[in-house]
Amino acid sequence: MFRVTAKEEIFFDYFIETCEIICKAASLLDDLTNNYVNVNEKISGIEDTEHACDNMVHKILNALNKSFITPIDREDIHTIAKELDNITDDIEAAAQRFSMYNVKQVRPDALILSKLIVKATDELKNVMIEMKNMKKSKTLQNKIIEVNNVEDEADTVFRDAMANLFLTETDALEVIKWKEIIELFENTIDACEDVANIVEGVVMKHA
Repeated sequence: MFRVTAKEEIFFDYFIETCEIICKAASLLDDLTNNYVNVNEKISGIEDTEHACDNMVHKILNALNKSFITPIDREDIHTIAKELDNITDDIEAAAQRFSMYNVKQVRPDALILSKLIVKATDELKNVMIEMKNMKKSKTLQNKIIEVNNVEDEADTVFRDAMANLFLTETDALEVIKWKEIIELFENTIDACEDVANIVEGVVMKHA
């Protein structure tokens, strides 16, 4: 029988809290791309959220090390925490490239992908909220599918973006810059799907 005590439930709360930080990072990235002013200041804000996410992951791992009983497999808690951290790592890496590469203007494809990052992180937070009650939840599977759907949509946008980049951009340096930025945007959404898929596996173990 799957019973979670209040003490053990803290891991689910930590996952939700981490996702809230991730959602903030996604929103800041979206603001950076769609309101392309005060770039370094906005990047600094994204760096702060990445550090906050790091701190949450350390908090989760410390709690894991001190816990004798866990609500799900210890390996799954560890993997989810690390994969959540990858999302903000990718967001920060993408944001940093705008300053490092002295980007002057944001390509339209990046604007679409940044909106999809916001959507993917929001959906992932919904997954984590439902995961807390996974035995009784009637919507968790649908919320996991929603993350998958966003990733599918992003795949199409990514392919079109790369095709457009090589078709329309004649400056080789611009191609190099934007190829990396677009790939980091897509990696962020892929990382969201990775977490959702891990949660799906956890649910199957406890079905």
